[in-house]
Amino acid sequence: AKVRAALPQSLSRLFAGLKTPSKVQDYLDALPVNFELSGESNFSPITVLEKNTAHCFEGAVFAAAALAFHGQRPILLDFATGFDDEDHTVALFKRGKYWGAISKTNHAVLKFRDPIYLSVRELAMSYAHEYYLYDGRKSLRAYSAPFDLSKYAPEKWITSGESLDWLMEKVSHSHYFPVIPN
Repeated sequence: AKVRAALPQSLSRLFAGLKTPSKVQDYLDALPVNFELSGESNFSPITVLEKNTAHCFEGAVFAAAALAFHGQRPILLDFATGFDDEDHTVALFKRGKYWGAISKTNHAVLKFRDPIYLSVRELAMSYAHEYYLYDGRKSLRAYSAPFDLSKYAPEKWITSGESLDWLMEKVSHSHYFPVIPN
């Protein structure tokens, strides 16, 4: 209810049509990739709508907001990589006891995950063999604990015109689990 009350009509109309994780994924797939040509950005969902572009973090927050609009918990999962690759963020969702993920990505393999995973770790590990560099080296090192956005007011992360650098910082300082034990 707090999410719905905080949204402007344009975002409410859009989210009303994005009733399933698959529809949210289809919307993100059609959205041009934000290559940050004008500098680093971390757009809120309202800014994603205004600028019609998103990178993975922006897409994950957008997806989490759309899920929250429909009464689901807005949860992010972050992937940490080696020094020579880029981290990635997805929005998590649940169907019954199974986890799935929505993903905005530049890569064909770091995409949507159907809700077939019994645990967040199992879902995270489904990305491990596909997270590689062009020379074939595997680069995924860790994944975060699920990060619940519902502890923040929707005005702070959905409809803010300000950068969400603060949110990316909080996610990146959450607890991470290694992909490969030491």
